[in-house]
Amino acid sequence: MTGTVLLLGASGKIGRAAAQVFWDRGWRVRMYDRAAGDMVRQAQGVDVIVNGLNPPNYHDWAGILPQITRDVITAARASGATVILPGNVYVYGNTPGLWTEDTPHQPCSRKGRIREEIERMYRASGVQTIILRAGDFISAEAGDSDLMGVVHLKGLKRGVVTALGDPDAMHAYAYLPDWAEAACQLAERRKTLAAFTDVNLGGANFTMNDLAAALAKHLGRSVRVKQFGWWQMRLLAPFWELARELREMRYLWSVPHSLNHDKLLNLLPDFRHTDLAKVMVAGVPRG
Repeated sequence: MTGTVLLLGASGKIGRAAAQVFWDRGWRVRMYDRAAGDMVRQAQGVDVIVNGLNPPNYHDWAGILPQITRDVITAARASGATVILPGNVYVYGNTPGLWTEDTPHQPCSRKGRIREEIERMYRASGVQTIILRAGDFISAEAGDSDLMGVVHLKGLKRGVVTALGDPDAMHAYAYLPDWAEAACQLAERRKTLAAFTDVNLGGANFTMNDLAAALAKHLGRSVRVKQFGWWQMRLLAPFWELARELREMRYLWSVPHSLNHDKLLNLLPDFRHTDLAKVMVAGVPRG
């Protein structure tokens, strides 16, 4: 079942990836024009809204994200559209383990509590909502401005992978093309889903030592792991918003965690995650 999809944040990584997959699978793709405003008008006649809007550098999450959520809910109510939202792992808090859809939400950070508030808003809205939860995104575009390119692989030319915490701690990542493909397949099955569906993408859980080993094999040379200098963030925090915000989430790189994908595969039996070895080298600069 296809239809018309409205992509919010169409110029961002999530929007671009979703646009490609929805288009390839035969959907009519409509890009939200923020400058034109009036989300309700732009959502008229659409079947699905993919909410890829996210303030850069975590800017004013407490103010902006709830307002975006209210706007999306209003537009979805007016059009009867299903909303697909990229969820994150902040809501699970800092208890180690394999996180499933049944894992209690115990956010331990301000940003986690904001995300939990947003999910409650969708759940209470009556609008059909699909939260496709994922870890840190890995883009298909080498050198893109995700965490992999900005931090982990920044020193790869020198044979260095940078760890933000314990290099043996399992961490949940997400291959962006896989997220977009799963989002589109869930959209096509929306009539069979509950009014509120929470599902984990999973499929890309690994440690920094795993990453270093995969990169060494891929490049045919030695790759070592070094620790990120968090002291730099402390110095930069008064002047750099992203530095302040990342420090709050530091715990995630030392709390071993992974995302279970059993529910996703039950809902989408034909879905296949990209091979993990390919995912781990996706951010390697070419040339």
